[in-house]
Amino acid sequence: MASRSRRLIHFALSVGLSLLAATTLALAGARVSDAETHVRPARESQDLPANRPSSSGAIVVAVVLGASGTVGSDVLAPYEVFANSPKFSVYTIAASAAPAAVDGGPAIIPTYTFGDVAAGKARKPDVVVVPAVGAPEGPEEAALREWIVEQSGRGARVLGICNGSMVLAGAGLLNGHKATSHWSRLSTLKQSHPEVQWMGGLRFVQDGTITTTGGVTSGIPGALHVMADLAGAVEAERVARLVDYPGWSAAAPAQIPVQSFDASDIPVGLNALIPWLRPTIGVGLFNGVGEIDVASAFEVYNMSFAARTVAIATKGTVTTKHGLILLTVPEREAPPVDKVVAPGAAGIQDIDPHLRGWAASRNVPLDAFAGAGGVLGFDGALEYLAGHAGSATALSAAKMIDYPTSHLTLPAGGTSLRIPALLALGLLLAVLTGSLPAILGSRIRRRAAGQRS
Repeated sequence: MASRSRRLIHFALSVGLSLLAATTLALAGARVSDAETHVRPARESQDLPANRPSSSGAIVVAVVLGASGTVGSDVLAPYEVFANSPKFSVYTIAASAAPAAVDGGPAIIPTYTFGDVAAGKARKPDVVVVPAVGAPEGPEEAALREWIVEQSGRGARVLGICNGSMVLAGAGLLNGHKATSHWSRLSTLKQSHPEVQWMGGLRFVQDGTITTTGGVTSGIPGALHVMADLAGAVEAERVARLVDYPGWSAAAPAQIPVQSFDASDIPVGLNALIPWLRPTIGVGLFNGVGEIDVASAFEVYNMSFAARTVAIATKGTVTTKHGLILLTVPEREAPPVDKVVAPGAAGIQDIDPHLRGWAASRNVPLDAFAGAGGVLGFDGALEYLAGHAGSATALSAAKMIDYPTSHLTLPAGGTSLRIPALLALGLLLAVLTGSLPAILGSRIRRRAAGQRS
């Protein structure tokens, strides 16, 4: 009986150690993925290009940048939407003039600070765009919340992108209002902020002067909706054709499918938990690149965890199509990369010659970051991702960024042995860890038997 009890104890201990080892590996992987996503700018930028609003349009839009890290697509996509209309003047703004860290992408140099608006150096905004930030209700973003409340109080429209709604909820602006957010956060928000009427299954929700949107890319139709209100449906329809958001029209319903995590997200989950040995992709940027093209390149990799990205350019900064200044790694300082992709280029012939020469000098493969037929933006990004990481990964990434895919034909893509091999290695390590009690017990018994003899 005692022997049987010992065996049960040893078995339970072995299983417990195996589970502990597997859990430790998974948590370590998640920490590595998170650390590679939330990278702070390594340096202050000097000799910056002229930083100015997109135009002198009559309707002023301020896109805020957080001090605790900002989701890049929440900034870049609505920025391009508004900047595509001469009726709007768009600028970025932050508490500090220092480069603002962007999750998984290049830092952004703010056009203005909150103090510049107070001092009259910048025009007061008619619209304030609020992206998701790292600490939406933390002390790091107290100045940001205070400024948004101030602008809302003086009558500015507020557009919360994705989890930017958490900033607005933390500032008290959503109390008693209807709102939405990224589908993965709604249940938590209903508990943490019951004073807000949270709504799912909607691309955007407008309540008074506040509009909130669903996940990430929903900022595009959200911005178009605000544009239609302020500049008319005709102008919004014109811009919608330029940014090519699928199926948008001023009369289109806001309803979207209700999402939740399921088995189809396993590939992305494994990428996040097993980040080791994943490729590093250099995202080659050039002056004049479209903001949505930049957003799509970094966002699909950031959300799929299929690769680590680094922004590379000829110099230390790039000025986008509508005047955003992005902080990049100069080619001469770039780390080793497995591949270089060029967003905004429909084909190899469209890639900046300096970038082509640099990639050739390092003997690194170079691709135009585009889909079939040279399609750009999020359509092209998802097609490209599917072609290299598989359609399952691309579909899950699209779900995470809330981007419609019914109009896309995603290639099946290749398969990588990295995840299966590392998963098998991790399971083997967990089993060996669980076997330690039995191995040690056997050695102790043999030693004891040897001493008796």
